[in-house]
Amino acid sequence: MGLFDSMMGNASEIPVGEIQQELRPVLTPGEQVEKAYKVFRDGIVFTNKRLILIDKQGVTGNKTELLSIPYKSIIRFSRESAGTFDLDAELKIWLSGQSMPIVKKFNKQVNINEIYAKLSQYILG
Repeated sequence: MGLFDSMMGNASEIPVGEIQQELRPVLTPGEQVEKAYKVFRDGIVFTNKRLILIDKQGVTGNKTELLSIPYKSIIRFSRESAGTFDLDAELKIWLSGQSMPIVKKFNKQVNINEIYAKLSQYILG
């Protein structure tokens, strides 16, 4: 992932083992990281049980917020991708009780259809 993509908030895939190790203290027994993406310092993690959004805060990024979203709390989601010349894409996730979606942007190196299919698998069964 290039620095420009990071600064623009675009996500790129990161190795599952790396994030599994980082999240080990907060994962439940039997919970496995299946896909993980990095947006500058932040992250989006799909486990077999939930979606985890990582928000590194402050100048140094030492303070970290983990937002755990059970898949059953997601009421709808969408993906938006541009045409041939603009390969960036957005994933929007609406949670029950909230009117505004969570929006994450992905660069052309990430297969948005794979992410959308993984989310569909967990939400729809």
